[in-house]
Amino acid sequence: MVKKTQPIKLEDLAKQLNVSKVTISKALRGHPDISYSTTEKVKALAEELGYMPNIMARNLSSRRSNTIGLVVPKIAHVFFASIIEAVYDAAFENNYEIVLTVSQEQAYRERKHILSLLSMRVDGLIISITEETTDLSIFEKVMSHGVRLVFLDRVPNMPNISSVTVNDRVGAFTAIEYAIKKGYKKIAHIGGYHNINIGRERFQGFREAMSKYKIPIKSEWVTEGGFSEEDGYNAFHEIYKKGDLPEYILAVTYPVALGIYNAAAEKGISIPGDIEITCFGSNTFNKNIPSFFNFVNQSTKELGTQAVKMMIEQINNPKDFNPQKIVLDTELFIADNLSQRIAL
Repeated sequence: MVKKTQPIKLEDLAKQLNVSKVTISKALRGHPDISYSTTEKVKALAEELGYMPNIMARNLSSRRSNTIGLVVPKIAHVFFASIIEAVYDAAFENNYEIVLTVSQEQAYRERKHILSLLSMRVDGLIISITEETTDLSIFEKVMSHGVRLVFLDRVPNMPNISSVTVNDRVGAFTAIEYAIKKGYKKIAHIGGYHNINIGRERFQGFREAMSKYKIPIKSEWVTEGGFSEEDGYNAFHEIYKKGDLPEYILAVTYPVALGIYNAAAEKGISIPGDIEITCFGSNTFNKNIPSFFNFVNQSTKELGTQAVKMMIEQINNPKDFNPQKIVLDTELFIADNLSQRIAL
């Protein structure tokens, strides 16, 4: 039987170095009151003896957990995987831990995850809502409990909330303007649900560009749905059944564009040969794979970094902080020449 050893305590470190417990505690936290040489001695001894801080006790005394809850709709999704990485990096640099949950685009899971994170006493929540989310009472509950809240990319229609998004309307407008200037007139939009900002704003940009250039919108070429490959696949099949096909499609997300691509391939339709596609987001994880789509580039690194920065500002300045809305610029990249950028 392995003999169980007693955990090393602050008192043990203090006794060996002949200093107070307060000095040890401050040194381990890198407090400026303690000299560099003393701090290094304390940390070296702590590592040698295997000292582990009592995080729970420290959190109770400081009323902080130094954790941030993150709720995203998907994880097997290039866009969100990249955002998660950026959030983790920004949190790590600021000595925060991230507790990740995934709603799988289901509102009931989203609510359950939020309640679980609240029970863990996280310092704040960064949330990208599901395509199903219509009941906003859970977010009101979060704010009523004084828990900091930042929405990321997908934002509910609520007053006095903080958010980090991209300029979806301008991004969609520029994508359609590019198509019209290239000579396309048969233009479709396979879009997202309008109860979510990204679906609503991207459709609005599409509509404004079509109106500006007096291109009629064909109702059967405009869909409202989800953000997955399956949604793009099904939407294209519905358009195909009606006979007349567009020359150009604006897809609400990269997964939707993939679904369109797969459905078109089944029908012997070439992309981009027969139909050109522009989508929001891209396959940024593997730049060696040729792109068949133009894409509106959203800086996932900046989205994640700014969300964490805004959250920490709220945590550190609870009384002085006012809700903020950060809207980031995007760029349109053209598939046949990815070095060509159109600033939005």
